[in-house]
Amino acid sequence: MEFSGADRIDGEAVAATLRSDPSALSRREAASVLGVFLGDAVYSEPFCEWLPTWYELAVVPLARVLERRLRRTAREVAAATGVTATAPRFPRPRDVLVDGGSPLAGVSGFRERFVLAAAVTHAEWFRHAATADGVDVPAGFLDRATRETVGYYAGSRPSLSPRVRRFQALCFSDETWVRDVDAAYGLDSWLFGLWARLLGAERRRLEST
Repeated sequence: MEFSGADRIDGEAVAATLRSDPSALSRREAASVLGVFLGDAVYSEPFCEWLPTWYELAVVPLARVLERRLRRTAREVAAATGVTATAPRFPRPRDVLVDGGSPLAGVSGFRERFVLAAAVTHAEWFRHAATADGVDVPAGFLDRATRETVGYYAGSRPSLSPRVRRFQALCFSDETWVRDVDAAYGLDSWLFGLWARLLGAERRRLEST
């Protein structure tokens, strides 16, 4: 998307410093790390509310365990660096209206609800991460992206504008992150595999339209 400041953080160098001596992180690097930990900590539960109840009941207990661990790690980094941060608030279905009603009203099927959930939360995740990393996002772009995204995936808008479509296609490339986590921890998880397939399929669809 060519946003200014996207290369201010060297992810590999930050990861190495985090492993060896978190106190050596710069304030910007520490803010980036805390942004990731806190964003990941609170992401899953709002995301699950967009999905069928059976999925929410199965995943939320595990998500809460992950949240506690990530928050604890974030506190340790904050203590080592003297940098503080706040967790973002990701949208839930009750926070959003489409044509005066629920954004889920016109969406049926697990795949459709999954890509709606991912697309809507992508914009807020990027807002949080961009702020933490010092990335300069044009004023109003993420608000517009959110409006278009909700309308499109909820079925009330026929298409995304080219810039928002490219933004979402890039966000849906988080299939790579899902696969990397699965491989790094040797999970061989059916659920992670499903997430990666759904994310990848939507990325390819957006890139082809």
